[in-house]
Amino acid sequence: MKKDKKTERYFFPAVFTYFGEGKEIAVEFPDLDVATSGVDDVDAMISARELLGITIFGLEEDGEEIPSPTPLSEIETSENRKASLIDVYMPSIRMAQETKSVNRMVTLPAWLNSAALERNVNFSQILQDALKQQLNIAR
Repeated sequence: MKKDKKTERYFFPAVFTYFGEGKEIAVEFPDLDVATSGVDDVDAMISARELLGITIFGLEEDGEEIPSPTPLSEIETSENRKASLIDVYMPSIRMAQETKSVNRMVTLPAWLNSAALERNVNFSQILQDALKQQLNIAR
């Protein structure tokens, strides 16, 4: 069974709303019905890009349809609202989700735990290395 090729880059318009000096900038994606904010333009742009990536990833994972973006020229703005096209490169978003860490509880004899703590052993790294070796995984 052939897997559908996923889109690598998405572009969606976002509306940045400015409330005045010292106030956060609101950012909304009208086509996706999601919003975020930032303390300045750079922070708002970074938040917008992260939100767009997470939202698109969630839609992909749930098998939901990704809406077509409204052309930037059709986005209504006013004096304190500016529209901007936000892009997201999905391969990096997808990869970040694949390498996300998960917690696992392990049981050790008390003496072994004490000896490892005394030597500042990184339990997570040791377990990862041992599992990779056991599973013959090189990466």
